[in-house]
Amino acid sequence: MKLSLKTLAVAISVPVLLTACVSNGEEAQMITSQDLQHHNWELVKIDGKDIVKGENNKPIRLEIGENMSANGHAGCNNFFGQAELNDDQFRIEKMGMTMKMCGEEEMNTEMAMSQVLTNWSDITLTKDSLVLQNDVHTLTFTLRDWVN
Repeated sequence: MKLSLKTLAVAISVPVLLTACVSNGEEAQMITSQDLQHHNWELVKIDGKDIVKGENNKPIRLEIGENMSANGHAGCNNFFGQAELNDDQFRIEKMGMTMKMCGEEEMNTEMAMSQVLTNWSDITLTKDSLVLQNDVHTLTFTLRDWVN
């Protein structure tokens, strides 16, 4: 049985195209600023590993407010800035942060948070989770619509 190149190309490309349109069993949709605003997420994993809260036991969080204003707690220090969304990529432009020192674990968490939040990272959003991923780290958040 001979397959033409055209038939082979169609057979290979159809599954790839179908996969590109589906995300976790749901239809993929472009994320908008309205999807992010007025929500608060708690960091639960960095690079697939569960978060260990530091000495102060304060949740590590990211809140996106009105007009994409961003703030939160990065493990040791609080941060703030202007969030941006561009073609399913996210960052906080000109992020500011308080400057206190903490233990090694908190500072490592904070460095990972800062590195991902200040650089363009791929964003995946479901009804109860947010994942930000770049070349260095993957941050996984769970929706927690409360403010500390």
